[in-house]
Amino acid sequence: MQKFIAGSLLLAGFNAQSQAQENPTNNALELPNMVVTATRTEVAKNQLASAATVYTRKDIERLQVRTLPELLRGTTGVDIVQSGGYGQPSSVFMRGTDSNHVLVLIDGIKVGSATLGSSPFELIPIDQVDRVEIIRGPQSSLYGSEALGGVIQIFTRKGKQLAKPSVTLDAGGGSYDTYSAAGTVSGKWQNSWYTLGASSIGSKGFNAKQSPADSDPDGYQNTALNARVGHRFDSNAEIEAFFMRAEGTNEFDGYFTGDIDNKEFVEQIVGVSGSMNITDNWHSILRFGQSRDDQDFFKPGHEFDSRYNTTRWNSSWLNELTLSDDHQLVLGADYRVDEVESSIAYKETSRYDVGVFTELRSQILDDHFLTAAVRWDENQAFGDYVTGNVGWRYNWNYGISLLANFGNAFRAPTFNELYWPATPASSYYPGDSGGNPNLKPEESKSVEAGISGDHDWGKWEVRAYHTDIDNLIGNWPPENVSKAQIDGIETEIAAQLLGWNATLNLNLLNPKDRETNNRLKGRADKMLSFDLSRSFGQFDLGTHVVAQGGRDYYFYDENDNFAQKNKTISGFVTVDLRSAYHLNKNWMLNAKLSNLLDDKYQTVNTYNTAGRNFFFSIHYNN
Repeated sequence: MQKFIAGSLLLAGFNAQSQAQENPTNNALELPNMVVTATRTEVAKNQLASAATVYTRKDIERLQVRTLPELLRGTTGVDIVQSGGYGQPSSVFMRGTDSNHVLVLIDGIKVGSATLGSSPFELIPIDQVDRVEIIRGPQSSLYGSEALGGVIQIFTRKGKQLAKPSVTLDAGGGSYDTYSAAGTVSGKWQNSWYTLGASSIGSKGFNAKQSPADSDPDGYQNTALNARVGHRFDSNAEIEAFFMRAEGTNEFDGYFTGDIDNKEFVEQIVGVSGSMNITDNWHSILRFGQSRDDQDFFKPGHEFDSRYNTTRWNSSWLNELTLSDDHQLVLGADYRVDEVESSIAYKETSRYDVGVFTELRSQILDDHFLTAAVRWDENQAFGDYVTGNVGWRYNWNYGISLLANFGNAFRAPTFNELYWPATPASSYYPGDSGGNPNLKPEESKSVEAGISGDHDWGKWEVRAYHTDIDNLIGNWPPENVSKAQIDGIETEIAAQLLGWNATLNLNLLNPKDRETNNRLKGRADKMLSFDLSRSFGQFDLGTHVVAQGGRDYYFYDENDNFAQKNKTISGFVTVDLRSAYHLNKNWMLNAKLSNLLDDKYQTVNTYNTAGRNFFFSIHYNN
């Protein structure tokens, strides 16, 4: 099947070659040039040693994705698993690390659940997203805990900020009684700017769990609001306030048979930032914000079951000093307080973390770029921790670059791992013991090397990395029981292929337990992603292919006293087709057919994924 798909795509490229030559409006593939998250300041991508992937609003609209997990699926070094369809729980494994080893920021504010230690990617409204930056590899030297596998930063919509108000509208529907609608207005008045957006997405869904006892469809509804206002003073100082809130419900099937739940959720961030040039060579940024992750669970009949609400208070002070044209120094401090309010009585309900860091960026002999960072954190739960990172990039002649990175990172245990109270057994849940307040943080050391090329015909990059993780938390009650070794290779190519814009990503992964030599659970060891797109006058055509290898899982056998057993689920290939028709400069019709081959596959044991499905939408942009 894979050979048939590849052959068909190449044949399409040959058949379209003459049309490409007759279509001068077809543009070469454009890739973002600037990255913020890798250094916490804006830096040209060709000066970075870190591995970075950037999705812009233009990419989101071109790919016609309806959710954030759909956007991230097939990204280099990223493995997405999801327990069903729209709104169902999702996890992100980056370079083979755990899903709670990825730090997630929205507009510089740390988000996610302090009880679970992960972020609900499935609930973040993509219609309110302007840009996504993905930095792979350890980043604790800049961000502290959780940035062991990498960082994903989401920037909310800002609009065009023109004197004349800019309006975007989008509405559509498709399979599983899915609908979506969104609108954004933005503009500028003198030295002030504003953005206001709203969106809603809903679906009746399909049965998430592969079980006769859970045969009902699992629906989802999410309504979101985004607002931003800012002002630039005559001194060039700026102040900006921002807000995003998503709330709704989703139905899902729990892990154990009969464990059917409804959830009401709120995901919210609110913040304010100010920046100014204190001197000609000193730029300073202050940011304050709060993020909320509220989840209330209900059992069949809508009786209240449990509540887990997380509030994270964030503040940061960032200072960028230009020492010379070739040397920049960054000094910064972060302070965060995590609070938990729950229907379950945790032994502790709040903790703080304070971090101080510095980073030096230098350009030597015109074509060598060095970065070195060090950070000290004090966490109320376990004390002090120091992390560091060193990166080197050499931009050689002929468009060739050499890359190398070394860094260490850590993850602080979650509230669940530390303070979860013992719970009794019930008819649908076996019960468990409490958390372990004596846990140590998980620790890692990583090294990577790579080579990249930037040519007239396109860009390419190959990276190899090795990561050792100690004090991995496992079992229940949780313990620091495991040591992991993860080796991997990432390959990216972006080029024009016979007039088509083509991107190819290949990930090879060997994640294993260093003590037992067993493969780590839940990770796919192989992943290939291929995207092909092309414009023919008023028509845009594209296809997206994702192929993944199998993955191992633990499961608890309900028929054998909940004994822990192993299972391997098979790999899969999915093919998506998309098209767009530009009615004029303002209006566009979109159509997407996902999972063309109707592959019946799983990424989480016993949980279904969507079969062949379609979505149509209409888009307006003035």
